[in-house]
Amino acid sequence: MEKRVMTDSKRRRGLMAASALLGGVLVLSACSGGNENPKGESDGGSTSQAKVDEAAAKKTSEAQIRITPKDGSDNASINSAATVTVTKGTLTEVAMKTTTGTVVPGQISADKKSWKPTGQLERATGYKIAATAKDSAGRAAHENASFTTVSPANSFIGNFTPEDGSTVGVGMPVSINFDKAITNKADVQKAITVSSSSGQEVVGHWFNANRLDFRPEQYWQGNSTVTLKLNLDGVEGASGVYGVQQKTVTFKIGRNQVSIVDAKTKTMKVTQDGKTVKTIPISAGAPENTTYEGQMVISEKFKETRMDGASVGFTKEDGKGEYDIKDVPHAMRLSTSGTFIHGNYWGAKSIFGSVNTSHGCVGLSDTKGANDPNTAGAWFFNNSMVGDVVVVQNTGDKTIAPDNGLNGWNMDWAAWKAGSSA
Repeated sequence: MEKRVMTDSKRRRGLMAASALLGGVLVLSACSGGNENPKGESDGGSTSQAKVDEAAAKKTSEAQIRITPKDGSDNASINSAATVTVTKGTLTEVAMKTTTGTVVPGQISADKKSWKPTGQLERATGYKIAATAKDSAGRAAHENASFTTVSPANSFIGNFTPEDGSTVGVGMPVSINFDKAITNKADVQKAITVSSSSGQEVVGHWFNANRLDFRPEQYWQGNSTVTLKLNLDGVEGASGVYGVQQKTVTFKIGRNQVSIVDAKTKTMKVTQDGKTVKTIPISAGAPENTTYEGQMVISEKFKETRMDGASVGFTKEDGKGEYDIKDVPHAMRLSTSGTFIHGNYWGAKSIFGSVNTSHGCVGLSDTKGANDPNTAGAWFFNNSMVGDVVVVQNTGDKTIAPDNGLNGWNMDWAAWKAGSSA
């Protein structure tokens, strides 16, 4: 058998091959990980990210801010839409501005849990709110929102009488005239309440799509208090048209004054709390221009006013009014169509109590300038208030329409209640 002798060069080549093979195994082991790291290098990265997320979460505020209305809202309420509240923290700053940069004043509550504007917002206006709160650890949270309030085209309001804080007569109804036609009458009426300290039942009656009046069966009790609550904010009055009012109104009922005009005897008997306090000679409508009959409520008072016949259909051939008196004294409106009870200085004193001469109004003796307190016209003006009742009888004319002025008392109670949508 031949004996082979390994030379130095062969020995070196063998060691290099072994080293190369071992090196390859080592490299392979380093790249694959084998069975010693079953999760692999990529999972090791996820674990690191989770630790980063956990650390970040520990730095995030727990305070949760809520702004209403939602960001991007339109048709927002002008009364109650803008509010900021926080849970798990307290508010530190709230800034509200219009989109044009006007600052909107507001106030953070005493417990620092809420904020709201101190005044009513404007319709059809864009607003921005930026709020900051801190949690118990002092970590800050921020929230922002933008919204637009309801436009006039998409909202309605009710113009009401009488005014808040006023004192009126026993015949004064609550009369609301809406600036848009109301089709959802039931929803709107349910959002309005009228109550009296007297405990009288009060019912609403729709005269048309724009007018809703409230009254009790009989006149208000004297010296009582009436409260009107308008909770119309957000109520849909017609398709896409929403209410914007949130208001409480109170007014007082004065003494009970009812005056009875008798066109036949040409006198007016003034009663207060059921007792006659004065009898005044009058001149009602002439036979060709008789005065409406019925229960009429004084809706306006003017120390002096202009009365032009053309405005109520009394014209001459040239189109001008049959009369045009620019300083009628002590005038009090009884109807929308132009019926007044007023002073008369241009007629002879002898007509009062003896003949009916007017174009349909009730005239009382008076003087030019409305400065003589001793005239019948001045006395009645000074002793009357808006809401007092004037009952006109024996004129030969028809009863005034219930919606001609504030004269719903000329409708019986059953018919009145039939006009309610509540």
